[in-house]
Amino acid sequence: MSLSAALLLSQAGLSAAPVDIRPITARDTGSRLAPGWQQGAFMEIFVRGYADSNGDGIGDLRGLISKLDYLKELGIKGLWLMPITASSDHDHGYATTDFRALEPDYGGMADLDELLKQAHRRGIGVIMDYVVNHSSKSHPLFELAASSPGNTYRDWFVWQGPAPNPAIEGWDIWGKNPWTATANGAYFGTFGPHMPDFNLKNPAVLEYHRSSLRFWLNRGLDGFRLDAVPHLIENDAVRWNDQPESRALTNELRRLITAYKRRHVVCEATANPTVYAAPDVCGSAFAFGHEQRIIKAAQGDGEATKAVADYFNTAPLTMATMLSNHDIFAGERVWDQLQGNLARYKLAAATYLLQPGTPFIYYGEEIGMAGVQGLAGDEPLRTPMSWTSDLSGFSASGKAFRPLSPNAAGQNARAQAAEPDSILNFYKAMLKLRNSLPAIARGSYQAANAEGQTLSFQRVLGRQHCLVAINYATEARQLTMAHLPRGVHLRAAFPPGAVALSSDSQGRARLALPAQSLTVHCR
Repeated sequence: MSLSAALLLSQAGLSAAPVDIRPITARDTGSRLAPGWQQGAFMEIFVRGYADSNGDGIGDLRGLISKLDYLKELGIKGLWLMPITASSDHDHGYATTDFRALEPDYGGMADLDELLKQAHRRGIGVIMDYVVNHSSKSHPLFELAASSPGNTYRDWFVWQGPAPNPAIEGWDIWGKNPWTATANGAYFGTFGPHMPDFNLKNPAVLEYHRSSLRFWLNRGLDGFRLDAVPHLIENDAVRWNDQPESRALTNELRRLITAYKRRHVVCEATANPTVYAAPDVCGSAFAFGHEQRIIKAAQGDGEATKAVADYFNTAPLTMATMLSNHDIFAGERVWDQLQGNLARYKLAAATYLLQPGTPFIYYGEEIGMAGVQGLAGDEPLRTPMSWTSDLSGFSASGKAFRPLSPNAAGQNARAQAAEPDSILNFYKAMLKLRNSLPAIARGSYQAANAEGQTLSFQRVLGRQHCLVAINYATEARQLTMAHLPRGVHLRAAFPPGAVALSSDSQGRARLALPAQSLTVHCR
């Protein structure tokens, strides 16, 4: 921090610790990860809810380190850590108070360094959430900005004169006016008054974020999930969502990050995700909406099945796919959406793990964790990982910051590992296919077809050719494939005893699909 910034903080008499805003230059130390590591499956991890190493009932980085062998055995190639930076909420973490410091509950920098070292040793990359758009209301620089209209940091955030003011009237973002009136003016907060927006038109603010990204990249972090990028710039009450300036700024940040060797960027862009996945914007973005169609297809919805088949005919193959995540707007936990139907669960998983895109598995999804009902907001989705049937698997103290999943008795990692036909072992099988067959991980997407409640598509890379066929129906189906190239002879890759392909009198390939089944044939 500069002397002047430190002096201003001191004069303000703030109890919050000063924050580092020094410029930081790039220092790329290279990467130990294999080329293309980011095309494997990621695990999205809420560190607070994953594993507690010190018995305080709160997950931490050391706890996560202790589970890396589990993640490697599962077939995970990347970790996305929900915010681990210091925050005012000490839970979800998106209300950041220091962009260059860790949440104290999670450990210190030495713990992060050890996590990176141990993950890289296992061939696993680590990215973390970075919140560009806003800070916490308790961020020391916002507290200074709010102290008076003439403060040095006033223009780091978005302010207007006091109400009534035409500039702050007529706004509606998700049913609310984003302006909050104070004695010293009104400030803008897309996501509420507790998280004021940065003024990203101010070069000093943008440089602060550039340097903060370099801070983590210089330590060896493997990239970022950039939060809420369509909301970086708001021009007025009409032009506030997904502005051209937001796309340009996202592209600039992506280029900064990927200038480091083998780093990865994925963006949260609920507005026009396929646009943000373009190589000249973010390069990858979450495929919002696709997850809902997959869930409906798994439930036997023929219209949704066709939409799932068609999606990657136009969407970039770099989309980040999922079945659910930490936000309730993306759906409840998969177990709850499918009412614990194991056959539908496995077919939904197979769909996104074998289609193009980079899959992001939400922690606990691979064992069928249910949400904890009766909690507020997104909390039902953000509960302790069910390592065992009780809290002892999460914390040796048997304590936890939130209740354990209600189905932990059977849907826990220990029990699932011992059951050959479990959801966990099915996920392992799907990730083994993805990790051992380059056509599945990064091949083209061809001949996608939906016939009622059946889905088929082909993945091709060089001479490797794979056919994936899924029957979501509760009855057997016959699938005809007119697009299988002549001379391509495929063998069953999953399951080992899958029915063989046959041909009709016109040379078309036929496949008999049992009820609610998956078959993969490759050469």
